Amino acid sequence: MKFFTRKRLIEFAVIIVVAFVLLFTVDYYVSGLDKTPGTENEYEPEPRFEFGIAVDSLVVIKDEVKSGDNLSTILLKYKIGQQAVEKLVKKSEGIFDVKKIRVGNKYTVLASNDSLQKAVYFIYEQSPIRYVVFETGDSVHVHSGEKEVTVKTREASATITSSLWNAIIGAEASPNLAVAMSEIYAWSIDFYAIQPGDNFTVFYEQLMVEKEPIGLGNIISARFYHGGKENYAFRFVQDEVADYFDENGQSLRKAFLKAPLKFSRISSRFSNSRLHPVLRIRRPHHGVDYAAPKGTPVHAVGSGTVTDARYSGGAGRMVKIRHNSTYSTAYLHLSGYGPGIKNGARVSQGQVIGYVGSSGLSTGPHLDFRFYQNGQPVDPLKVESPPALPVKKELLNEYNSLRLKLTRQHDSLNMPAKRTVMPI
Repeated sequence: MKFFTRKRLIEFAVIIVVAFVLLFTVDYYVSGLDKTPGTENEYEPEPRFEFGIAVDSLVVIKDEVKSGDNLSTILLKYKIGQQAVEKLVKKSEGIFDVKKIRVGNKYTVLASNDSLQKAVYFIYEQSPIRYVVFETGDSVHVHSGEKEVTVKTREASATITSSLWNAIIGAEASPNLAVAMSEIYAWSIDFYAIQPGDNFTVFYEQLMVEKEPIGLGNIISARFYHGGKENYAFRFVQDEVADYFDENGQSLRKAFLKAPLKFSRISSRFSNSRLHPVLRIRRPHHGVDYAAPKGTPVHAVGSGTVTDARYSGGAGRMVKIRHNSTYSTAYLHLSGYGPGIKNGARVSQGQVIGYVGSSGLSTGPHLDFRFYQNGQPVDPLKVESPPALPVKKELLNEYNSLRLKLTRQHDSLNMPAKRTVMPI
């Protein structure tokens, strides 16, 4: 009797389980019939935006400002009358001067999606980053905005065959990179003495908007092989100020720039006996001549005070600068003076103090650059300039870790020059 009861209980339990399984299956099948086919994998599409404006229900028209265009002529093509334009002009005061709409700049019209295609928004792009939105609907409104800028790390490497500029172009990098590198190394490399076979590697920031490059960011690090020596530059921030330092933590900035011109060539060197090209007699030439086109900007090699800015006989238009109690410089044969350059004016390192010319006794446009130590002329190409402040002792460990990481990155580019990973 006991066995029979147990057997019946097991059978009963099996029946209950089967019933639940059948019930679940039927419910699942019936609920599936209630669904519209295909809806289980359908999602609402992401809305599309232009300049922060949802454009799914609008017509997007892109164009650029042409000769003769202004705000009124452009908007008239998209059914916006003169009265509405005048309201927009008034609303834009203090935000954007509509007279500064420039030929060639891009604009976007967001128009109604109907046969009229009347402008609802007009967006003018001042630059690759900045834009102005003119809302032309019932509520006239004007505001400015900026596109998101992303930063990508890029690298470039090349061996120089003619000039740094051509090498950078050959490496398919921005020409601005040549200017940036020449500024970083302005105190340590004479770019007029670059030789074929010199080479470089550089890691830099490329600024991007909507996946398009718009400009150069910071140079992260660089290595320039010149004169049998590797010259490193590592960007490092201390006291919230970014500067460039060498492999020993010394600042690349010096009291004086290597040269007063960014790009040129030396046409005559320091000499105690040189045949004067005009007078045809031998006399000392206590300066360095840089051949350059008329109007090329001339930069002060160091900060100081202008002690002379005048026309001076054979020297032509000339500027003299006293940098401290020891050093002074002179810039001869100028075609004109930089803004604010006069006796007593304070100038900063790199400031434009004049322009290359051919005034005075000169056979053609060039700059005669002179350097004085304690009042005596010295060869500008041999002046040893003291460096700015190095990396602080308490930050050396952090700096050395960064330096070693960046040095290895330069090594990975496998340039032909000899490589040495400097230990910490």
